[in-house]
Amino acid sequence: MASIAALKKDLRKRIKHLLADVSEAAVATQTSNATKALLALPEYKAARRISVYLSMPTGEISTTSIVKDALAQGKRVFIPYTYVPDIHMPGQPKSIMDMVELQSINDFETLKPDKWNIPTPSSDSITSRANSFGGKGLTQGKQIQTTDEVGLDLIVMPGMAFDSNFGRLGHGKGFYDYFLRRSQDASRIPQKVGLSLTEQLLPPSESVPMDTSDYRLDALITGKGELRRA
Repeated sequence: MASIAALKKDLRKRIKHLLADVSEAAVATQTSNATKALLALPEYKAARRISVYLSMPTGEISTTSIVKDALAQGKRVFIPYTYVPDIHMPGQPKSIMDMVELQSINDFETLKPDKWNIPTPSSDSITSRANSFGGKGLTQGKQIQTTDEVGLDLIVMPGMAFDSNFGRLGHGKGFYDYFLRRSQDASRIPQKVGLSLTEQLLPPSESVPMDTSDYRLDALITGKGELRRA
């Protein structure tokens, strides 16, 4: 039987081909549906500190309107920043992800795209940005004991594929699962909400290959505007 890693690789390849045929108009319509559902979610309304992925130009639900709404509502919004830490900790991926704070709408709108065309904070701005684990700048993978005043209430997560059992297939780097493991170690794991284009949602007969390091979602919102809860 194929390994979990091989099964994940095959599924990513299949989904990538499917997404190549999804039009910009279809993504825009699904984004509008999913955004409305997310903004109506009680957990979103109540959240004071949230993390939102910043979307690629194609192939996934856009989060631009979510970020703007959250900032307008006065929520503290944290976005992914990936880097290679100075010191490698046991069990730590080569590159890791921290969540750093957006400071304003203008800050968001002036972010520059990275090599995947994802808006990303400049490296020289990181030391002045609050980190979701507390303090400013990067954690370098160190474990930080979060409290009610730090950590996250809600995390909006991307993925390549999702299933009916709230399994999620990422892009293969392990960024989100390792971030969630660190959050769990700090006793402050946020509500995990995935956003899925209809093309990314597997049929009920199929599941995302998962191992013990993979986290399941608490809720999934589809491009039809459907909310599914675990």
